[in-house]
Amino acid sequence: MAGYLVSDNRKVTTHRFIEMKQKGEKISMLTSYDFTTARIVDAAGIDGILIGDSASNVMAGNTTTLPMTVDQMIYHARSVVRGVSRALVVCDMPFGSYQVDRHEGVKNAVRIMKESGCDALKLEGGVEIIDTVKGILDAGIPVMAHLGLTPQSINKFGTYAVRAKDEREAEKLISDAHLLEEAGCFSLVMEKIPSLLAERVTKELSIPTIGIGAGGKTDGQILVVADMLGMTQGFSPRFLRRYANLYEVMTDAIGSYVGDVKSGDFPNEEESY
Repeated sequence: MAGYLVSDNRKVTTHRFIEMKQKGEKISMLTSYDFTTARIVDAAGIDGILIGDSASNVMAGNTTTLPMTVDQMIYHARSVVRGVSRALVVCDMPFGSYQVDRHEGVKNAVRIMKESGCDALKLEGGVEIIDTVKGILDAGIPVMAHLGLTPQSINKFGTYAVRAKDEREAEKLISDAHLLEEAGCFSLVMEKIPSLLAERVTKELSIPTIGIGAGGKTDGQILVVADMLGMTQGFSPRFLRRYANLYEVMTDAIGSYVGDVKSGDFPNEEESY
């Protein structure tokens, strides 16, 4: 099965991401955290799957991404990898696993790759972590960069508001983007930044940019799967488009099940042995 809207069944690689930018083909990405969801997302024809540290919010109910550990990310990544045959699988390095120093970052990166089987890792930050990024790349591990709103730095920012609106922060983002490309990162996620800034960075870089709340001029887009499927409630940022209302579908289905069990309608004779 090649996937919905997909005729090319070849495994998506980091090289294919760059190739897609060169051809002007948009890149589609979603998050996944478990085998069942990842298998569905992959079968639908997605180009890339991110095992985001947003699992902290979506799967564990935390208010930030900070509590996620390397062990937890490996668990989620292993589950996702088992369900994927085509998409490029990228795993977030969690907070504290690479910010300490280069040695610690490379050690954790190697462990995540070895124990999860994913294709690449994603790290948040620019010049502050460039030495660690280079070390991970030197170890032969592909790196997806992440600039703009970096949720692991929420305590530093104090808000999830749009980043790089002022000239100084915008210029730093542009400088960091070039630095990360020169280091060897194969792509760059830009989160919640002005669309004109994202467009400029996209034009200046030869590696693909993936946007989330960064406008439509990036080379690709990513959303949290539970958000775009309408499973979450009370989270409606401007950049989010809901493609379904699974919260309503699921509660209706579960409600029907509860009613059938209580009435004695389920299971019936045909559903019994």
